[in-house]
Amino acid sequence: MVNPTLLDTLALALDYPMPGRMEELWRRWIECPRGPAKQKLERFLRTVEELSLGEWEELYTRTLDLTPTTAPYVGFAVYGESYQRGELLAALVRAYRELNLDPGSELPDHLANVLRYLARCEHTLPELVDILPKALSEMHKTLKTLDAKNPYLLVLEAVQEAVQGVLAGR
Repeated sequence: MVNPTLLDTLALALDYPMPGRMEELWRRWIECPRGPAKQKLERFLRTVEELSLGEWEELYTRTLDLTPTTAPYVGFAVYGESYQRGELLAALVRAYRELNLDPGSELPDHLANVLRYLARCEHTLPELVDILPKALSEMHKTLKTLDAKNPYLLVLEAVQEAVQGVLAGR
């Protein structure tokens, strides 16, 4: 089983950069279990800490926000804008409500929200188990094709590593 701290830390790495965020990510990184996901997260942090906050914000926005290089939405990566995504969004809203998990200003299928959900739930939504590996693969493939040196590739790879362990145990 994966330590929920790892999933929460990866979710935080996928949130918009803010003052103090890097320090918080390093503090949480220390508590993450050893393994490939932690190593990839460390490489991401070492790369991004070289940037100013403004440069990190620009990288985040270019990569994951507005007209992103890769859309960090699990349902969109697999279903596009179809009714199946709508059904997944509704199921996630119900699941989040049961756990008192607030998706904030992002849609429920934003990867950061999905990771926070996985860190807290005992039984993952079957539809999420079915599509998450494919969604992560699609996000990674898209980003790698469009921006092969983007440090967020490391976060996506870390998420893939972490999620494999979570889904195998459920």
